[in-house]
Amino acid sequence: MHILFVDESGTPPKPGVSRPHYFVVGAIIIPENLWHRLRDALFGMKVRRKIRGEFKWRYFAPDNDDDANPMRRLEQPERDAIRTEIYGIIAAQRGVTTMAAVCSAVAAYKMPSVTSQEGLYHLTYKTITERFQYHLQDLSTMQGETVRGMVVADHRGGGDDKRLRQHHQKLLYSSGQYVSEYKNLTESLFLQKSEMSIGIQLADMVAGAVWRKFERGDDRWYKLVEPTLRRSRTGNVNGYGIIKVPREGWV
Repeated sequence: MHILFVDESGTPPKPGVSRPHYFVVGAIIIPENLWHRLRDALFGMKVRRKIRGEFKWRYFAPDNDDDANPMRRLEQPERDAIRTEIYGIIAAQRGVTTMAAVCSAVAAYKMPSVTSQEGLYHLTYKTITERFQYHLQDLSTMQGETVRGMVVADHRGGGDDKRLRQHHQKLLYSSGQYVSEYKNLTESLFLQKSEMSIGIQLADMVAGAVWRKFERGDDRWYKLVEPTLRRSRTGNVNGYGIIKVPREGWV
C-alpha cells in the first residue's frame, strides 16, 4: 500500500485577481513500510531540537509569530536549519516520492469548467491524483502485481471537506475521454487535521517549496525537494513530478 498525502499552498486565487499567479497542490507518496521511519526521524528531530507542535511552511517565514508556531522564538537561521533538515529527512528515504501540480490561475479561469476558487482547487487536485494513479500503474508493471494506494488530504472545514469528498468520488467512478480510471485506489478520500498527520505536514513543505519557486522565482528550497520528485524513465520531472495545469495556455 502506498499513501498519497496532499496539501495546498494557501488559498486558490480568485477570478480576475492578478496575484498570486499560481496555486500548488503538493504531495508526498509514502509506502506503508517507510511511514514509521519518516515518523521516527521527524519526531527524533523534534525531540533533539525541543520543538513541540506541527510544521507548516508559513511558520518558517521571517517574523511569523503565530501562537501555534513552535518556532516563533527562533531566529531565522535556526528556522532555516530546521527546514533544511526536514527536506533531508524526506530525501533520505529511498522509495518516498514527491509531486506537485502547479496551476496557472489565468489559464485555468479561461476554461469553461473553472469559474470559482473551488473549481480551480478541484482541477489541481484532479491533476495530482491522476499522477498518483499513473505512479501506481508504473509500480504494478515493474513489480508484476497490482500495487494499491489511498489518498489522505488536509481537513479544511465541513463544507469544503464534503465537496472535496464528492469530487473525489466523482473522479473514482466517472468515465470519459478526459477522465482517468482510478483502478489502483482503495476506498474513498481520507481527511485528517494537519497537526495529527506527519504526511500532510510534509506535503505542505513540498507545496511551499514548489510554490515559492514558481511564484517568487526563489528555488532555494525547491532544490532540496527536486531529488525526490517523480520522474520519467529518462529522468524528466516535467509532467511527472511537476505537472503544469492546465496544459493549454499555461503561463
